[in-house]
Amino acid sequence: MTEKIGVSDVLSTLNSTITLINYAIQQSNNKNFRDTLITSRNSLENYQWQIYLIAKEKGYYVPAAPAGAADIEQVKNAIN
Repeated sequence: MTEKIGVSDVLSTLNSTITLINYAIQQSNNKNFRDTLITSRNSLENYQWQIYLIAKEKGYYVPAAPAGAADIEQVKNAIN
């Protein structure tokens, strides 16, 4: 396994895990459990950001281009 594939797999796994934790937070009715999930999610998001920066720096991940003003307006209009 190459480093690029490993980094990509870690990012993918973190993104999936964060999504699952978000769902669990939404469904939880126990305050202590919910708070624990939020803390875990926040830690994972920080870790995901660090891995993302490494991947971007090494050229393993190229983020999408920023949206143009017309695209932003189109989304705003669709929402309203």
